[in-house]
Amino acid sequence: MDVHLILHREGRVLLSRRGDTCSYGAGRWTLPCGKLEPGESVPDAASRELAEEVGLVVDPSRLRLAHVVHAVRDDGLPGDHLGFFIRVPHWEGEPTNREPDKCSALRWFATEALPADLLPYTAVGLRGYLTDRGGMSLYGWGGSAP
Repeated sequence: MDVHLILHREGRVLLSRRGDTCSYGAGRWTLPCGKLEPGESVPDAASRELAEEVGLVVDPSRLRLAHVVHAVRDDGLPGDHLGFFIRVPHWEGEPTNREPDKCSALRWFATEALPADLLPYTAVGLRGYLTDRGGMSLYGWGGSAP
């Protein structure tokens, strides 16, 4: 399971560009994201990842489930997984790149002008949030993308 953090304000969303050393999606845009650690709740993982990746502080109880993606893995590993796309309505601080070894850039994009090189899995969850908040999308199952 993984968490994807949606910071959305004034019609723009914060994306990070994966570094060239990343084994999956190098050079492509994605939301700040990460995996749950054993015994960690989704809100706690989201709050932790937000602090680790972009240096923002948020109370886990203020986070909101925005969308869920049930995906067939497209990273070469077997199986499937769940991605929880979490809306961060309020935060403390300004986003900064706290993991320059994994992320080469942070940038705000207008929601109607998302980059063409957005990771497909991220695109499914982000577009789901924009059009079907609280819903669920499939990725890689039958006729759905990748």
